Amino acid sequence: MLPIFDLLQQSPVLLTTVIFITGLMVGSFLNVVIYRLPVMMEKSWTRECQEFLQMEQEPEQSPFNLAVPQSRCPHCNHPIKPWQNIPVISYIFLQGKCANCNAPISLRYPLIEAFTGLCSAVVAWHFDFSLEMLFALLLTWSLIALSFIDIDHQLLPDSITLPLIWLGLFLSLFNIFTDAHASIIGAIAGYLSLWSIYHLFKLATGKEGMGYGDFKLLALFGAWLGWQYLPLIILLSSLVGAVIGISLIILGKQDKNKPIPFGPYLAAAGWLALIWGNQINQLYLNSLGL
Repeated sequence: MLPIFDLLQQSPVLLTTVIFITGLMVGSFLNVVIYRLPVMMEKSWTRECQEFLQMEQEPEQSPFNLAVPQSRCPHCNHPIKPWQNIPVISYIFLQGKCANCNAPISLRYPLIEAFTGLCSAVVAWHFDFSLEMLFALLLTWSLIALSFIDIDHQLLPDSITLPLIWLGLFLSLFNIFTDAHASIIGAIAGYLSLWSIYHLFKLATGKEGMGYGDFKLLALFGAWLGWQYLPLIILLSSLVGAVIGISLIILGKQDKNKPIPFGPYLAAAGWLALIWGNQINQLYLNSLGL
């Protein structure tokens, strides 16, 4: 009998299936990260402000992190049992309701799980069983967390973006995704390009067009993919962001005076460049007759 690794290398279908199931489970964890990480950051900021202002701090409450407390129903506070937390399947089995109080469970949870599983399967199918696949999965899962946190809070946590920038630079030393020369220039150019646009826009209008987290996210893609992909990522994210933003305003789903998070569009464009960047660039060059 072949070892499991040999089986995964020899069977793309088996690999994709295993990674899809793994992605579903990771998606369940990402739901926790998306909700809890901003709360953890807010608690940390509050403590730091109290220390800086020499204010009396509130007594320490029970621990709150990505591991504890146990997940509970937000309506009745009933603990969620392990068999009630199986990705997608539990939602279907429970008919979208809490097993204790029958309160509706947000459809967002299984959708994020399914979306994570699907994206993970695409990564596995594209890269096969390789180091590139493992790191691309890590990047994919991080981008999903960043996107939904930005949608909820207009925030791209440094605790996710900064380690990924350094990881991308490190991987370039081994020519994983790109070489060190292109990676270093990409990280610098990615950050400074949006930083420059931000300050020019602020100088012209007196308003802030985007946040510093967006600069770091584009620097992340520059570090992982190289400077050559930055124009593609900026173009794709701008087009998608403009189309969706204008559509939401027209449909009355978005106040034109309320900022629209740009992180999800950058993340989507960067992920597309990770998977199909070469093909998209070649298609563009062919359309120009080059």
